[in-house]
Amino acid sequence: MTYKPRVFSISSGTAFLPHFVDALLSGVLIDNFAPNGDIQAALADTLIYVPTRRAARALRTAFVERSATQSTFLPTIRALGDLDGDSFFFVENYTCTLNLPIGESERLLLLARLIRPWRENLPAHLRAMFEAEDVLIPAHTADSIWLAQDLAHLMDEIETESADWSKLKDIAPDMVAEWWQITLDFLTIVTQSWPQILQERQRSNPAEWRNQALKMHAETLHHTKPNKPILAAGVSGSIPAVSHLLRVIASLPKGAVVLPGLDFHMDEEQWEALDTINKEKTTCDFSDYETNAFSHPQYHLKKLLSLMKCHRIHVREIGQQSAITKKRMALLSEALRPASTTDRWVQIVRDDYENLCANWSFIETINEREEALAIAVALRNAIEEPQKNAALITNDRNLARRVSVELQRFGIEANDSGGIPLAQTLPSTLLRLILENVFQPSDPIAFLSLLKHPLITLKQNRHRLREMAENFELFVLRGSTGRIHLRKCDQFIEKWIKTCSKNTSDDCTLDQQKSEEAHLLCQLLVKAVEPLASLMEQEKECSINEAAIATVEVFENFGRDENDSLAHLYQHEVGQALSTFLRELVSDQSGLKFHLCEWPAMFSALIATRSVTPSPGGHPRLFIWGTLESRLQTVDTVVIGGLNEGSWPITTHNDAFLSRPMKMMLTLEPPEQHIGLSAHDFQWAMGMNKVVMSRALRVNHVPSLPSRWLQRLETVIGKQVWKQIRARGEKVLHWAKMLDNTNMVACATRPCPVPPLKMRPRHFSVTEIATLRYDPYAIYAKKILHLKPLKALTYDPCAAERGTLYHAILAAFCTQIKNPKAANALDVLLTLGRKEFDKLNLPADVETIWWTNFENLAPFILQWERSLEPRERYAEVVSQKIPIDTTGVTLSGRADRIDVLPNKTVEIIDFKTTTPPSSKQVRDLLFPQLALETALLMKGAFTDFQNLTPSNLFYIPLNGKGEITPKSIFSKKGEKEHQSIISLGEKAWEHLIALIEYYKNPQQGYLSHAVPMIKQYESDYDHLARLWEWSNGFHEGDQS
Repeated sequence: MTYKPRVFSISSGTAFLPHFVDALLSGVLIDNFAPNGDIQAALADTLIYVPTRRAARALRTAFVERSATQSTFLPTIRALGDLDGDSFFFVENYTCTLNLPIGESERLLLLARLIRPWRENLPAHLRAMFEAEDVLIPAHTADSIWLAQDLAHLMDEIETESADWSKLKDIAPDMVAEWWQITLDFLTIVTQSWPQILQERQRSNPAEWRNQALKMHAETLHHTKPNKPILAAGVSGSIPAVSHLLRVIASLPKGAVVLPGLDFHMDEEQWEALDTINKEKTTCDFSDYETNAFSHPQYHLKKLLSLMKCHRIHVREIGQQSAITKKRMALLSEALRPASTTDRWVQIVRDDYENLCANWSFIETINEREEALAIAVALRNAIEEPQKNAALITNDRNLARRVSVELQRFGIEANDSGGIPLAQTLPSTLLRLILENVFQPSDPIAFLSLLKHPLITLKQNRHRLREMAENFELFVLRGSTGRIHLRKCDQFIEKWIKTCSKNTSDDCTLDQQKSEEAHLLCQLLVKAVEPLASLMEQEKECSINEAAIATVEVFENFGRDENDSLAHLYQHEVGQALSTFLRELVSDQSGLKFHLCEWPAMFSALIATRSVTPSPGGHPRLFIWGTLESRLQTVDTVVIGGLNEGSWPITTHNDAFLSRPMKMMLTLEPPEQHIGLSAHDFQWAMGMNKVVMSRALRVNHVPSLPSRWLQRLETVIGKQVWKQIRARGEKVLHWAKMLDNTNMVACATRPCPVPPLKMRPRHFSVTEIATLRYDPYAIYAKKILHLKPLKALTYDPCAAERGTLYHAILAAFCTQIKNPKAANALDVLLTLGRKEFDKLNLPADVETIWWTNFENLAPFILQWERSLEPRERYAEVVSQKIPIDTTGVTLSGRADRIDVLPNKTVEIIDFKTTTPPSSKQVRDLLFPQLALETALLMKGAFTDFQNLTPSNLFYIPLNGKGEITPKSIFSKKGEKEHQSIISLGEKAWEHLIALIEYYKNPQQGYLSHAVPMIKQYESDYDHLARLWEWSNGFHEGDQS
């Protein structure tokens, strides 16, 4: 019998599945489909292959809709692209001698076990190529797993293409560069060690299993030639084993193959140009042949028809197309013609292109956020008309998720059928946070992210646990400079309680109830992580299943609710996928041993390849598809999103293990073949009734390039028509921008609250007087509203903390060492410094720098102390509160140091770790602290220094950069200067009285930034004052 394959095609621009159903039921595809007119019996006996499970579901729906008025049998529908669940149906009726496919995790871990010792076993002549450098990869077990993923991908690619690994032996050293010889040695893992492991475990590679299953099924069909309808619908045959099956199906008595979107508009020159690769494939120089043919949308269909020995003219086109649709598809075919024939574009006659492109729009946005919003608006507008449906098709999963979120503005739930990485799901983030916090001292952000995770319960009431976590954040973590360790957080809280019990400042208030809650929370956490903690204490290598068992125990300890239930951890598709993944790890028998400290990185590498596909659901007329899921689908309006190079098409990369010539020697096709598949998806999508194309000018803050197909369309269509297409897209973009537009809101005015007199402060410290003068609003917020800035969560000590530390050290030194000329003075100073440093528990990096600076500064401090004339030294002197004249307000202060000289005068000293103000600024009372301390001294507020008069005022810079140079407010000592200091104190007191009286006026408010500072000033309350809404930057002052 003459071989005559039955091959059909449904063109782009035609609803594939409805036309396929009609053609099948009407007998177009299968002659005498229902011999006795019994359609139901024929359907029940029919077997149909489709590319994906989504296509299978859609085809079932098409059959149901076709018989909406009556019940009907459905044919058996199998998805060739998802053989994981359906592979057994190929061999269920006959003996299969092939070993079952190896599991994904098992394969990765076995390969990692082989890869990890590779660099130690590298032959000497190859190691010599590194010269003095060491071989660094794989450096860790996690590196081995990542390499195993790449190697597994290469194995699948070679076995999918039915290539022969043994040909690697034929590659002579002089045929490849020296570095590729190292790769060839590395690949002996696959060619020699891996087959032995598979044989020992009686397993096979997944791709090889699929190939053999398809081959056996094809051979059975070929030999038995069953007299029942067997069809393939929408399968392009990009996998050789599938192509072979399609060839057999097309030859069956009741077989038929229906191709998706075979292009009948291509002339013979274009069609034959796609044969370039096949004709030249016998060469070994990959650079000689034209890879552009691989990236053509019709390449795989041309290759399939060549295998089936079926010329394009013998393929029967089914499905009705309108005249305008045919012309539009011809236009698209022209735009996508092979690169070698694009010189024909100069002959294009742009006849009626404006009408052909009337349903096309193009949206170009600034960034992906704006693109997602515009797409959401376009989709929402598309389903405004009842019974109409719409879909977004994109390879960019981040864009898909953004659009899904933006659609929620309109109350639309749209699932991304492309799936999401398992590592990014809610239960997986809890697992990763647990591992991050267990295996390394964590910063407070990571620790709080764990405490506030929505799935954490610790067998407690969820609301109570959240309250405990927030109190722990507010009272313990914020403002802390320490690094909390999850396994030792009970020690952390005990140390914190001990510190607070000794600290009398307002910043460390010890609340009994809060401390008990914090202690309980830490006990719960320590108990929850005990399985992993005990495993770490063993300090020995462990296996995957040991680490996985401990990890699952800890994970479930964190997620077990107050009713001892774990249901919320493993619910829905996400929970089921995670459960399957964890079970694989728990049951692992790969024999891979590793140090437990490597486990977090290994876990991340193992889970990276897993994804979760959501169950069907969401809006019934609006969809988000990846390119694979969109195949054979038809909607009224399609948005093709992310039309940038790298997304449409996805960037192709040369293989990490094989160069192009090496791939050619193995008869593998170049990575450009994937561009061809993506181009076919693009061509199919462009055939929808209404098309909206979109791209962002910048993606991830980086300029992007428009997709090559977008550029081709623009070139072929012409500037005038393309301008109209763009204008329609700009209209949608305008709608999107208007969503977030608001009426012009007047900027806030400078705040000047006027509280009643009874609410106003009755006491100030000397350090608050400058603030009252320059920024009264800060005083209002602090002393009237009693607002305190929330301490930073990740708090890095700064100059203020360094100043407090140095003050404490110098105060202790001043108290303990009466004679700075003593021989042991420097040792005492350093010892006191070490003691004060230890109290702060500074981060290691900060302490190293600060302590080094202090060690350098200490001799200069002692040198300055010894240079002073004999005196009595008093540190951290606190004054009494004294009334400010008759204002009803009191003032107090604290002097860093007061020295009493033999002549019964005193010097007031202020230590500064930052740049001190100039003498003139102090004398002009722009910085009145020292002047007011002088006034307090003169008025007897420092009770131990009554009847003493000031003789000088000093700033002592402590910058750690060298010799200490005291900065005197009055350069010379003498009666004149003595009287000037007294006059300065009296002047400061008079100004203070005037300032306080000013705010006793009930009409006077507390103005924000009332007087511009002469140096940079930032208040903790600037955001509350909405400073940047009304200021023009004057508050930053003169920084020169």
